Amino acid sequence: MKIFISSLIGGFEQFRAAAQSAIVALRHEPVVAEDFGAQATSPQIACLQGLRSADLVVLILGSRYGHIQGSSGVSPTHEEYLEARGSKPILMFVQEGVERDDQQAKFISEVGAWQAGHFRAGFKTADELRDLVTRALHDYQLANTAGPLDKAALSAAALSLLPKARQNSHASPTLLVSIVGGPIQQILRPAELEAPALAEALHQQALFIEPKLFVRSKGVDCGIEGAALVLEQERGAKIQLEENGSILLRLCLDRTELDNRSGFGAFAVIEEDVLRELSAALAFGAWLLDKIDPTQRITHVALAASIEASEYMGWRTRAEQEASPNSGTMRMASGKQAPTSSTDRPRAALLFQAAELAEDLMVPLRRQMKA
Repeated sequence: MKIFISSLIGGFEQFRAAAQSAIVALRHEPVVAEDFGAQATSPQIACLQGLRSADLVVLILGSRYGHIQGSSGVSPTHEEYLEARGSKPILMFVQEGVERDDQQAKFISEVGAWQAGHFRAGFKTADELRDLVTRALHDYQLANTAGPLDKAALSAAALSLLPKARQNSHASPTLLVSIVGGPIQQILRPAELEAPALAEALHQQALFIEPKLFVRSKGVDCGIEGAALVLEQERGAKIQLEENGSILLRLCLDRTELDNRSGFGAFAVIEEDVLRELSAALAFGAWLLDKIDPTQRITHVALAASIEASEYMGWRTRAEQEASPNSGTMRMASGKQAPTSSTDRPRAALLFQAAELAEDLMVPLRRQMKA
């Protein structure tokens, strides 16, 4: 495994050497700026190219932020972090017992927010850092023994989790969202999946998350179907959880039972309601993955979404619907295939890029329904 060391260089040599020693001891290949030598490109480009070639990033942060680059407006270490975020696993090590400058304090806060739930450790000495890097790399290897991450296979699995045929038996459209984590591996043992405490936790979260997945006035059927735990309300929301951590959610786009407000005209799916339910699905998915996989064996997620019972319904914004609530445009039936969209992201995006993810799933659905 190629591992890029990102940190200040000046005054940080002993810490970079300690991290490099840990990497070599575990028979991995360190990628460090000190080894790049003379190149035709700038040091900035050389470092970013070295980072892109690596499989993992060890980020070491101390008291100083570093010199701001004119082209990017941030320090080289910050620039390397921004390049890696969302595409490379990052192990973060923060020096303790030092007084930080303001920019460095903000940078550490930014990294800590994105990496919430991922590995982070504090160190004081070079020896302590070497031991921490060694343990973190060992733990990372153990967490990824399920095999390499195959994004194409993840996306295919997310799409295949959506029902093949239309399931909606009533007029109001519903949103289906699947979340498949990778590397694909067993996350829950059969006994853990059947544990009453897990079903109860899912039930409670679905009732109290905002917006709610379940309606409090309805009962919930709970049981094992095949190798999946299923919680479902009649003609309403559904939660399906599999042993590998794959999640399928069915959400009602018509929220009239919850807020006594008409969400749909005779012919329309409302854009803001689709975004609302996508956001609810992502929030629930992030919570559920943290519950069943707190050590982050799942590092990446593929998501897919579709809208059911929408063969003849048009697409409107809330403003368009309120301006003309008793009229609309009917679509010609589109056949068996429901409008579908998909994307993939690092797992942390479920929390920290939720709004962007919801839009990325919504826009293709809108295009298909307005075509």
